[in-house]
Amino acid sequence: MGVADLADYPWDAVAPYAARAKAHPDGIVDLSIGSPVDATPRVIAEAIARATDAHAYPQTVGTPALREAVVAWFARRRGVHGLTPDHVLPTIGSKELVALLPLLLGLGPGDVVVHPRAAYPTYEVGARLVGATPLASDDPGEWPAETRLVWINSPGNPDGRVWDAASLAVAVARARELGAVLASDECYAELAWDAPWDVEPVPSALDARVIGDDPTGVLSVYSLSKQSNLAGYRAAFVAGDSALIARILTPRKHLGLMPPAPVQAAMIAALEDDSHVEEQRERYRARRDILKPAVEAAGFRIDRSEAGLYLWATEERDAWESLGRLADLGILAGPGHFYGANFPQHVRLSLTASDERIAAAAQRLRAL
Repeated sequence: MGVADLADYPWDAVAPYAARAKAHPDGIVDLSIGSPVDATPRVIAEAIARATDAHAYPQTVGTPALREAVVAWFARRRGVHGLTPDHVLPTIGSKELVALLPLLLGLGPGDVVVHPRAAYPTYEVGARLVGATPLASDDPGEWPAETRLVWINSPGNPDGRVWDAASLAVAVARARELGAVLASDECYAELAWDAPWDVEPVPSALDARVIGDDPTGVLSVYSLSKQSNLAGYRAAFVAGDSALIARILTPRKHLGLMPPAPVQAAMIAALEDDSHVEEQRERYRARRDILKPAVEAAGFRIDRSEAGLYLWATEERDAWESLGRLADLGILAGPGHFYGANFPQHVRLSLTASDERIAAAAQRLRAL
């Protein structure tokens, strides 16, 4: 499979439902994509403004200041100690790394790439682009001998599942037994809601309870899009096994995968300031507190969703039918069909809408 063989972009299939939702007298409430709607924090905007004189090529490996900021952030916010700048690498958003990691690792036909059973499509796309075989599985006991890359997503998109440290340790041990890389996509880690994650930090795959003091074969992928409203900046990074970081750095240099210098400066400001993250989390918490009971009152059951930016809901009918019922209320959701073959009766509802639109959605759902 190559780029020309990719299927149509799945969200194009939602367009008719968007048209139905837009016909609502009070307008559409778009809870589908999950793109941030709140303003970029001032501390970050000011940092990028100061960095606009970017006449030279940026560093693919990232500036020393950025890499130090990532190391400090992992220690302060994720409880991960022992990293050095050689353990981290900035990326142009996290999605490009998810899609390209099989290529950067040299995978190909005969190799298996494991991804979550409920997963956004890019994990599978990355595997198919290099001719590898994608496998949807959350059970390390199912991972075959041919496995060369395992994707964990915690908290999960779309289902909000959090892997505790013990479960992550089992997954890492199995990946090492198979000689596979384990990459943990953790970009929603600062957005946790239900016990125990409302008071206990969501663990990283680089946590000492998971890997001891040995990061061999393990990567943590993180994005600032959600916690800092930086989706438009494409600001992310990967950390972990320094040998793996060096291995993927070389092809990234050849491919010109360099985060722009002003974005790297903005990332430093975002990583060094915790207050804006706390403020944004409370915005999402308030929206969730309004939307979740309204979705349940409308007859949906919410599964998992203990963290992240989504409600993973079902009324035990085909997701396209649920999507239509919601569209008639002027609410646009994402169908479970987009997240693998295992959840055809689920829909994903995002918390990334304004306070006013979330309140409107809740009012309509309660009327239903």
